[in-house]
Amino acid sequence: MREDIGPGDVTARLIAADTHARARVLCREAAVISGTAWFDETFRQLEAAVQVRWQVADGERVAADTVLCELAGPARALLSGERTALNFLQLLSATATATARYVQAVAGTACRILDTRKTLPGLRTAQKYAVLCGGGQNHRMGLYDMVLVKENHIAAAGSIAAAVASARTLAPGVPIEVETENLDEVTAALVAQCEVIMLDEFALEDLRRAVALNHAAPRPAKLEASGGVSLERIGAIAATGVDFISVGGLTKHVRAIDLSMRLVERG
Repeated sequence: MREDIGPGDVTARLIAADTHARARVLCREAAVISGTAWFDETFRQLEAAVQVRWQVADGERVAADTVLCELAGPARALLSGERTALNFLQLLSATATATARYVQAVAGTACRILDTRKTLPGLRTAQKYAVLCGGGQNHRMGLYDMVLVKENHIAAAGSIAAAVASARTLAPGVPIEVETENLDEVTAALVAQCEVIMLDEFALEDLRRAVALNHAAPRPAKLEASGGVSLERIGAIAATGVDFISVGGLTKHVRAIDLSMRLVERG
């Protein structure tokens, strides 16, 4: 609201301060809804007298032309908060809707869809909440709740074994995931007994081989496929037997859901 309203909404001053109105928010396309709390908080901070009555809940699928909520309160507040509130709702519903499509594409398998850290700056918690609304699962929230040993970490440490050993010493009790780029690295990660192995840009046959190696290991890890994931390909990836598929596009390639708010009564 600081970004949008600044020192004051100069256009809203055209309306008498004592004017009250009612409004409706319409979803113009099929979607999974997320972000109602952010919508509500926008108006709560702007004008406590605004009342919002929701007709849908977060995580609910709606058809095109569904009325999502009705608002009542001072007209100036409704108009000043409109854009900020809709921005949150359209963005988070977009993430929830995209997630639901990926979740549906792996239905019937044990595979779960994960998000990533490829989020809009300042909105990670919100977007990861939207992923949950769409039926996905949150991966790590940041750099603090899981060790993720990637290519550059391995190069700096000298080997996967050395990197994992250092991680166990420096961050005891924190889960460790190792990014791998080939089957030899998968074997090394299994020997190091990390909790999760990321299979980055693996072909389908190599994914199946990695799953077989994992099943044969004394201490199997969870397997996460990553990279080159699309709706068209994700079903085949899930069918290889991996536990997770991470999709950066859930929060990175966001196309906002088409929403509108219209005043329906003035008083």
